[in-house]
Amino acid sequence: MRARPSHSGADDTLLDYKPQEYGDDPTQVRETDKYTDEYVRGFVEKWDELIDWDRRAKSEGDFFIDALRERGVKRVLDIATGTGFHSVRLIEAGFQVVSADGSPYMLAKAFENGRRRGHIIRTVKADWRWLNKSVHGRFDAVICLGNSFTHLFNERDRRKALAECYSALKHDGILILDQRNYDSILDQGFDSQHKYYYCGDEVVAEPEFMDEGLARFRYSFPDGSEYHLNMFPLRKAYTRRLMRDVGFQRITTYGDFKETYKEHGPDFFVHIAEKSYDSFEEPTENDG
Repeated sequence: MRARPSHSGADDTLLDYKPQEYGDDPTQVRETDKYTDEYVRGFVEKWDELIDWDRRAKSEGDFFIDALRERGVKRVLDIATGTGFHSVRLIEAGFQVVSADGSPYMLAKAFENGRRRGHIIRTVKADWRWLNKSVHGRFDAVICLGNSFTHLFNERDRRKALAECYSALKHDGILILDQRNYDSILDQGFDSQHKYYYCGDEVVAEPEFMDEGLARFRYSFPDGSEYHLNMFPLRKAYTRRLMRDVGFQRITTYGDFKETYKEHGPDFFVHIAEKSYDSFEEPTENDG
């Protein structure tokens, strides 16, 4: 049977079922390019069970919508759209959204989720390191959510990706990037209750292996299936430093959507990095 082209831009011949493969020692797989193989079709089809759209929307409220509106944002580039949760929420809030991802499986699912809710999502397959080759124009905001930035395993890739985000922004644009609180996991152990990001009641997401160079998480589903993700455990201060190094001027970090928090308390950190330059502005305490 001849494959039909997908509306998402992903080739349907790529959307087959296959297992995740990490070789003889999964803890030695520490490569940026691995992430596209990790998001196999079976895993992506269960992803929405993990995040639970309704509960996640309730847990995070209008934090991202309000942050964008307060800064006059109209056009948003979602560079880690996944299954489309934030893209759909922002479209429904009135923003113009372009949705990018490096996984064809995720793009297909995002398009399907958007269509089910009455929206045609504008999807683009893109590698963050060469983002501006795939996505054209300038945006008021770039968002990289869902702990996605931790898929980059070496500093050169992280710097290149942040520089591409910086370039994709208008002169006064902002980058919103989130990450797990790896500081707490590395220093004190894992005790997350997934109150904000992973809201599926019957899905377990927990670290299987941790060191300073690898966070390997296991995702267990009610039907007995298990999947894994190998990620780099970014420390908060390091992420903020990289953002400033590529040119972002002011960086405000929130812990579980709150600007005031105990260092080891939050499940996730959210960084809002501003590109605009004011030579007379003094750094604030939360400005790095």
